Amino acid sequence: MEQKHFHFNEKKRVVVKIGSSSLNYGETGNLNFTKLEHLVRELCNLRNRGMDVCLVSSGAIAVGRQTLGMDERPKDISTKQACAAVGQARLMMIYQRLLAGQVLMTKNTMVNPVSRENAKNTFDELFRLGAIPIVNENDTVSTYEMQFGDNDTLSAIVASLIGADLLILLLIINNIPSEDTHKNPDAKLIEVVEEMDASIYGMAKSSTGSDVGTGGMATKLTAAKIATLSGTDMIIANGR
Repeated sequence: MEQKHFHFNEKKRVVVKIGSSSLNYGETGNLNFTKLEHLVRELCNLRNRGMDVCLVSSGAIAVGRQTLGMDERPKDISTKQACAAVGQARLMMIYQRLLAGQVLMTKNTMVNPVSRENAKNTFDELFRLGAIPIVNENDTVSTYEMQFGDNDTLSAIVASLIGADLLILLLIINNIPSEDTHKNPDAKLIEVVEEMDASIYGMAKSSTGSDVGTGGMATKLTAAKIATLSGTDMIIANGR
């Protein structure tokens, strides 16, 4: 959809994805409770204005790592899964004020037709009841991180599954940089992409420059491709 034809107020169902780097203080890796409070208020306001709202939240491993006193991101799968088990519980304690329902997904949820249909029915019923689904991959049973690739991809798949007409990715940067911002902090930001082509994909890098996040700009563009093929508009916005 062209920017001039985009009207936020016309959207009926929105998926918001926030990454680990946007949820934590960069200096310490600890949760930014002020930012979380603002996020919760914004999502509740969207719901109160009549929109169906779904949140795809990263951060379980990062929160668990901090809770368990680890200075660095774990590298082995079993430790990541243990961190996720601790962190997921803490995150949901914070999110529970949204009247939230937790939905943990695995790759099999989408591959298996029966599981996929059951998941869609669960989302639809949560929306009907006025709840906000909080989605993450079930890290504690996944055998590699992540079976979906990352939560950017997961958010696009969820948007497609539930028929969302808008996907919002909240990052620590604005829009898509034309160059690697770690090498050139003054790189031009592309505000609108009308068509996903080779020149756009060439601007992405696969790493995040953060020890708490897993996805880079390449995963955001992959999410954009999935979303737009499903008829979903996508916005990349600054998590601040």
